[in-house]
Amino acid sequence: MDTKNSKLSIYAPLVLAVVFALGIYLGNLLNFQSKDNKISLKSEPNKLDLIIDLIESDYVDTVSTSDLIEEAVPYILKNLDPHSIYIPAKDLKQVNEPLEGNFEGIGVQFNLLNDTILVINTISGGPAEKVGLMAGDKIITINDSLFAGKKITNEDVIKNLKGEQGTTVKVGVARIGFDKLLSFEITRNKVPLYSVDVAYMMSEDIGYVKISAFARTTYDEFMQAVNNLHKQGMKKIVLDLRSNTGGYLDAAISIIDEFLEKDKLIVYTEGKARPRYEYKATKNGACLKDELVVLIDSWSASASEIVAGAIQDNDRGTIVGRRSFGKGLVQESSYFRDGSALRLTIARYYTPTGRSIQKSYSKGNDEYELDLLHRYENGEFESADSTVFADSLKFVTKGGKIVYGGGGIMPDVFVAVDTLGVTPYFQEISHKALIYIYALEYTNKYRTQLSKLTDYKQIIKFLDSKNVFISFIDYATSKGIKPIEKDIKISKELIRTNLYAYIARNIIDNKGYYPIISKVDLTLNKAIEVLK
Repeated sequence: MDTKNSKLSIYAPLVLAVVFALGIYLGNLLNFQSKDNKISLKSEPNKLDLIIDLIESDYVDTVSTSDLIEEAVPYILKNLDPHSIYIPAKDLKQVNEPLEGNFEGIGVQFNLLNDTILVINTISGGPAEKVGLMAGDKIITINDSLFAGKKITNEDVIKNLKGEQGTTVKVGVARIGFDKLLSFEITRNKVPLYSVDVAYMMSEDIGYVKISAFARTTYDEFMQAVNNLHKQGMKKIVLDLRSNTGGYLDAAISIIDEFLEKDKLIVYTEGKARPRYEYKATKNGACLKDELVVLIDSWSASASEIVAGAIQDNDRGTIVGRRSFGKGLVQESSYFRDGSALRLTIARYYTPTGRSIQKSYSKGNDEYELDLLHRYENGEFESADSTVFADSLKFVTKGGKIVYGGGGIMPDVFVAVDTLGVTPYFQEISHKALIYIYALEYTNKYRTQLSKLTDYKQIIKFLDSKNVFISFIDYATSKGIKPIEKDIKISKELIRTNLYAYIARNIIDNKGYYPIISKVDLTLNKAIEVLK
């Protein structure tokens, strides 16, 4: 068999689809919106237009041009850069929801426990809370269809509970203390999504703020949080951007503005068709006098890296953690009449010292996607990557601090991945998610007592009195995990802390989880050490 011909036969339809797509986009058959203005694309007849015309008029079979475009456009963009993307109309709403600060649904946090939908929490002010749904309820039926005792997925649940504002869904709920199912008819509405996960005082003067994304509401949430912490005596702040993959640039800029003096450069963008554009601080912000540490890791990307880079290059605070992702490309959105969208890269982000945040993608998108795996295999999660520290990538801040380019933000204080307490026993119970599952079951069993507790310290005291750790070891044994005394002794504090944190989250959400889990958070404890 001729391998070349075989490959051609496989890729020929895809190449043809690419031609179709380019013809449609460059031809005079389609209008689209760019930003807020409608622009009609018209071009002189060219080869692509002619091919489209020939196929539509003379091809042996009837073909769907729109279907070919949907398949071809992602292929076209894949040959540009890793972050230029096409979003089909059916996916656009779901893609945008996390950044809009709300979604349309009933407003519950749930998990699947023994093939049953268990309500972990109802979102404050959401439709479910208003009709009386409660944490601990088990959703047995949705619109009179059974959703318990059979294999269901998170996607199945979301598909049936979410829906357009104003539509209704009927749920049948099993609740402790009631013999029969309780029926609730819930009118779906906009439900708030919060991007500031938690904000609390870690000590008399150190505040902690965790931001999970830069959404439309993030700045307002942040300001509410820091104003509250300042009232409690905050003079130093830990801003946690770990695993924050970015979001809206203006939200990040507004937050940085609260830490910098007026006219300090925050970031600038520049591209082939886009001249340099600078973003500068506009005021002396509310957090100007606070000592600052920013936490980042390998999953901190885009807007998170802009924040870290601006703080680092302006000598404003200390960056603690591991090298960030390295996503520094600027996308501009164009919206098509069919409801789909194109996010095309039009510039790059540069930190105040001139560092490009974007890591290289010269080896192709597939290698780009494997970058974090390569970092792990090369030992970068255990020690700072020496290959980054090249003289050609060296930059100096106005304060004389040396910082490095090469993609991502290199922290001022490196913290390796924490393996303290990790044993084969701990890895086995973690892989089977037994800590998480046991925390759900335990919460359900003692919900009546636990629901009366409003503070994480009260929950710790309650759990201490119940010998939860010993009970969990027995539970893990019943699930086929052989107890290894040596490993259990080493991992005890790690297991116990995770158990307590998950149970607390099930009762009082993140304000219970984060203060407890901080005890075994090496990066956060290093930040506190830096501030002290």
